[in-house]
Amino acid sequence: MTRLTLSTASPSAAKADAVVIGLHQGQDGPVAADAAFASVVDALVLAGANGKPGTITTIPGASMVGADRIIAVGLGSTPPGDVPSTRDAYRDRLRQAAGAASRSAAGRAKIVSSLSTIDLGAAAEGHLLGGYLFDTYKKPSQPPVGTVMLTVPAADKSAKAQLRRAEITVEAVTFARDLVNTAPNDLPPAVFADRVAGAARAAGLTVQVLDEKALAKGGFGGILAVGSGSTRPPRLVRVSYEPAGAKARVALVGKGITFDSGGLSIKPAAKMDQMTSDMAGAAAVVATVLAAARLALPIAVTATAAMAENLPSGSAYRPGDVLRHYGGAKGKGSGKTVQVLNTDAEGRLVLADAIVRACEDGPDYLLDTATLTGAQVAALGTRTMGVMGTPELRDRVAELAREVGEGGWAMPLPEHLREGLDSPLADLANIAGEPGGGMLVAGHYLAQFVADGLPWAHLDVAGPAFNTGQSYGYTGRGGTGVPVRTLLAVLADIAGR
Repeated sequence: MTRLTLSTASPSAAKADAVVIGLHQGQDGPVAADAAFASVVDALVLAGANGKPGTITTIPGASMVGADRIIAVGLGSTPPGDVPSTRDAYRDRLRQAAGAASRSAAGRAKIVSSLSTIDLGAAAEGHLLGGYLFDTYKKPSQPPVGTVMLTVPAADKSAKAQLRRAEITVEAVTFARDLVNTAPNDLPPAVFADRVAGAARAAGLTVQVLDEKALAKGGFGGILAVGSGSTRPPRLVRVSYEPAGAKARVALVGKGITFDSGGLSIKPAAKMDQMTSDMAGAAAVVATVLAAARLALPIAVTATAAMAENLPSGSAYRPGDVLRHYGGAKGKGSGKTVQVLNTDAEGRLVLADAIVRACEDGPDYLLDTATLTGAQVAALGTRTMGVMGTPELRDRVAELAREVGEGGWAMPLPEHLREGLDSPLADLANIAGEPGGGMLVAGHYLAQFVADGLPWAHLDVAGPAFNTGQSYGYTGRGGTGVPVRTLLAVLADIAGR
């Protein structure tokens, strides 16, 4: 990972491969965000700089600055006053600009950034996220930028703490990205479980792994059914952080489908390769617990990750099957039954088992996340997660998602959509008969398994968790690590109450 350092020296005089500066869009052209660089704006304008968000202009440093070159990144308009929504949008433009600068500086040994004088935390996160490269299978043409020197005022006594939080946060995002980007042939459920367990034990956390025999003994019918078509059996992994004197208990639940073919309700071949990302929710909740421990948050957090591979075979579960979900410590026969109408609606089946198990711990809050529905992408696109659940918690999660730059929108759970899950054979069907509102129907399904009165939020990240397009800002192609930063913000918010 790119290394960050702090410096109180003037960025205009620093010796480095490049200096990163921000440009705002002014009425008469771009304006340097740091007045110390006002003299270089004319040269940047000649090179095409305009201050528009997402733009990058590079020119030689010549005699204008101490660095070999100037990387100017667009920040758009300055935020008018302290309007929270505008302020958050501006912070993410800064974060995105820092990420774009890191990507453009690939191959450079050291750059100095003046963006940290505007917002140290956002600049640090952006530079680190933008410097991410996954090179397990193919070596990049250029390595990530080696060191980013962040300029800070000498009087800023909180700089080291802000830097440490940014580093821990991005390391968690990177852990999740690495898991998502690992090819499915190298990440069956057992290997996924081993990698998670190894990281958790190294961090001093408590780990429990249920293999297929333990799942069968416990009656985890949803997870077992989804994994039945693969020769690589399912797992349920639980990772717990239990600080002394915890103020609250939070349960995180994640969908970990290591590859999703759709099962017997098989998906079209086009873009099926992207289903390697269907375990992004499980990767995110585990990464979040690891970061919560490193940040020493004063709340207990347990991640429950349901892992399975959904494949078609002679042993696969079928449309028309009736399954029995995990019903709690009482064992088999106590859980809700579900009639399977589509084996490609498998995420809710593994999540339901995991949610019931998580509720047994008596948490004060429960959040689940999953690449759950194509309907999320149809409704909100690829950069905005849908958030459902208990209204107060739902709205707060969506707000925090926007604050950290991961994009969240509160979605309703209209009661009439719940009726579509009625089945003549079982307690529930796993899909509704009508095609509309698929994201919300999936939310209704999960709601049936949340303990009464428990504040709960469901984060559907089908689009935001995996970038299939070109790189932008601090986001490269492949796994994005969404919603790790949102979950950490929620935990910090709960800890601060």
